[in-house]
Amino acid sequence: MNNIAVRQAVLSDIDALAPLFDSYRQFYGRASNVAAATNFLLARFNHGESVIFIAYKDTTPVGFAQLYPSFSSVSLARTFILNDLFVSEHARRNGVASQLVQAATEFAGLLGAVRVSLSTTITNETAQALYLSAGWVRDEQYFVYHFSI
Repeated sequence: MNNIAVRQAVLSDIDALAPLFDSYRQFYGRASNVAAATNFLLARFNHGESVIFIAYKDTTPVGFAQLYPSFSSVSLARTFILNDLFVSEHARRNGVASQLVQAATEFAGLLGAVRVSLSTTITNETAQALYLSAGWVRDEQYFVYHFSI
């Protein structure tokens, strides 16, 4: 974890975040579009719709995590969705993802959230190992469904 610093991102981090966000989208098979990534992130900041954490190795941005707020009607409480987590390939295996996940869960806890949820691809065994080692529990009670519009 040499010289890794994680903090909540602010609007002035947008130029550092956009290329990371674009690389994240490419990881999931999308075409590169830094301008669209920038606009998407700006909209999240401008509308207060997410909380982003950014990781730096020395002065180089190397990763981010993005939380979206939600609520549990059953629990009558705040929840968060850890929707995005990405670490640049050259910075992987250095504890960056662990620090980003920890920052996100600590933030959620400080706001009184009862849970943070996430999903990852079935084939992303590296991420699954990280989550399990950090105490996350894979859901065995609910199926997840999506309806595309």
